[in-house]
Amino acid sequence: MSTANRSVTSAVTTVVSGTVLGVFGLGFGTLLAALILVGVLFSGVAELSPVLILVVGLVTTQGVGCFLTAIVYARYRHRLAALLSRAVGQREWLPTRRFAIPARVPSLRDLLLVVAAYVIAFVLIGTVGYAISLAGVEGASNNSAELGLENPALLLWLIPGSIFLIGPGEEVLFRGVVQGRFRERFGPAVAIGLASVVFASIHYFALSGAAGARFVTIGLLLIPAVVFGVIYELSENIVVPALVHGLYNATLFGFLYLSTLLKA
Repeated sequence: MSTANRSVTSAVTTVVSGTVLGVFGLGFGTLLAALILVGVLFSGVAELSPVLILVVGLVTTQGVGCFLTAIVYARYRHRLAALLSRAVGQREWLPTRRFAIPARVPSLRDLLLVVAAYVIAFVLIGTVGYAISLAGVEGASNNSAELGLENPALLLWLIPGSIFLIGPGEEVLFRGVVQGRFRERFGPAVAIGLASVVFASIHYFALSGAAGARFVTIGLLLIPAVVFGVIYELSENIVVPALVHGLYNATLFGFLYLSTLLKA
């Protein structure tokens, strides 16, 4: 294989593998949630209330699917890659090095980065969102937000769920693993962009509305995704984007809950 072909093969392999990791983590958790809820339904152990469905979904998808995928990849990636490289005879473009996701107790600098990223994310999303609204372009609705508006009690679960499950789980997977995988091949700048696109695009299935409206919302989701990615590279500590992501989502759900109180 020529050098050019090896380079193309390496780039494609990296993009595909990183995307598959993100999809698999969420997909595995979603499948596990479905199996548990079907078991509960047929066993008659409990009623499938909106709160139960939400809690099971959060625990299995973000808590189990994302974390387990990240941990298994980080711990066993080099072993699997070594087996594959021997099988296909292309050791040079398969990752055989050990993979690490840096995590530590946040320092004062880390906490300042959390505050800065949190503010920047809201300023950017607010500015772009306002410009889009002036242009008369409508985005899609988030399914979780819609359910929360119909059942405000769910929002009270989503606020702590964002901090303790959604933020940490999705950041470990998409920043720690997916962005980390892309960084190995393309460097941090391209890795942030690619991981952000993968992260935002996967939300397509969590949105409702026309395809055009969904793509508008995905475009908006790229803004906080890039902020999370940048802050991860600056801090070199997965806890930092996990905190920013969790607080960001919790704030959104908190505002939604307040809006239901004002309408009551």
